[in-house]
Amino acid sequence: MRFFYNLERRFRRYAIPNLMYYIIGMYGVGLLMELFAPGFYMQYLALDAQKILAGQVWRVVTFMIYPPGGGLFMSLISMYLYYMLGGNLERVWGSFRFNVYFFMGVIGHVAAAMIVYIFMGQRVYLTTAFLNYSLFFAFAATFPDLEFLLFFVIPVKAKWLAIFNGIYFLYELINGNMATRVTILMSLLNFFIFFFLTRNGNRFHPKEIKRKHDFRKQMKSMPQGGTHHKCAVCGRTEKDSPGLEFRYCSKCEGSYEYCSEHLYTHKHVTSDHPTTGDTNN
Repeated sequence: MRFFYNLERRFRRYAIPNLMYYIIGMYGVGLLMELFAPGFYMQYLALDAQKILAGQVWRVVTFMIYPPGGGLFMSLISMYLYYMLGGNLERVWGSFRFNVYFFMGVIGHVAAAMIVYIFMGQRVYLTTAFLNYSLFFAFAATFPDLEFLLFFVIPVKAKWLAIFNGIYFLYELINGNMATRVTILMSLLNFFIFFFLTRNGNRFHPKEIKRKHDFRKQMKSMPQGGTHHKCAVCGRTEKDSPGLEFRYCSKCEGSYEYCSEHLYTHKHVTSDHPTTGDTNN
């Protein structure tokens, strides 16, 4: 995750806060278009690689207005659902990482359409279905035990719904043609990168986020002149070494912070081992 950390530090100010407000707004426009001008989306706005290469480059953006669900009632429910999923992910991850995750999915969609058309000679019309699936998979990985009411009656944990959908996609990867495989892999590439190719997924866990949030609140109440970072092993602060980096340890119980020299060599603080020490483990 060091790459994402450095990326966030440099470009965080460019992130779009409350991104789901705008996405749901686009879905709303798409829903009205489907109701009053059916066919306009597919003819002029859909993700069509052939027409994009012919100069209709606006399609790499306008394809995102396609609303989830089917029909007015289900579309409104789906829009509320995905607003809730995306909003909670942004609160846990922060605006920058949620932006990166979502727009990485958009890029994956465009890449999938281009690859299938250029190398396989087929035209695929990707809407926002895979984008919404990627939001749900991310939500289920972050909040696995949160329950949804299936058919508005049956409580089912998010992780089981995600596993069920994952099995379906795995079946399609095994039995589908090459275009289908490329489409699934590229469209869900953002999920694979964030949750399978990164080693510090615990930083996105709600309990870890809450622990850091509580620690930051304590730091805000600190009088002027105090320090914000202190290594639990050597006691050094940012005033002692301005260039020294500090990190939390997700395996320690409590708000313990360590300098880069002791982050991987300290003894983890648990209920059985309440003190820290400089030891290799």
